[in-house]
Amino acid sequence: QVQLVESGGGLVQPGGSLRLSCEASGFALPLYTIGWFRQAPGKEREGVSCASNGTRNTYYSDSVKGRFTISRDNAKKAVYLHMNSLKPEDTAVYYCAGDYDPWRCDVGMTYWGKGTLVTVSS
Repeated sequence: QVQLVESGGGLVQPGGSLRLSCEASGFALPLYTIGWFRQAPGKEREGVSCASNGTRNTYYSDSVKGRFTISRDNAKKAVYLHMNSLKPEDTAVYYCAGDYDPWRCDVGMTYWGKGTLVTVSS
């Protein structure tokens, strides 16, 4: 059974940092592209960052480029999102998603976690 479980969310002040984790089970993580997405209240889910399988390509949305970094540890079956210089507009539920297609990084990805809430507020 494929599972993606996010953790690491919480309340952080503007300018602070958090590291989100996505633990994968039930599939061979090295073969899959993993993405991070977020959904703020009243808004559509949007892509934040993706790390492709094998090719080591990464993608970042313009809104997080230079502040967020995606990394993967295939031995630990985990993907991380390191978030720095957080802003109130980063407040959202963050989801990780997986897909076998190395070029896929969108809300149509096959497997999804249940999300973890990040709140950026003073």
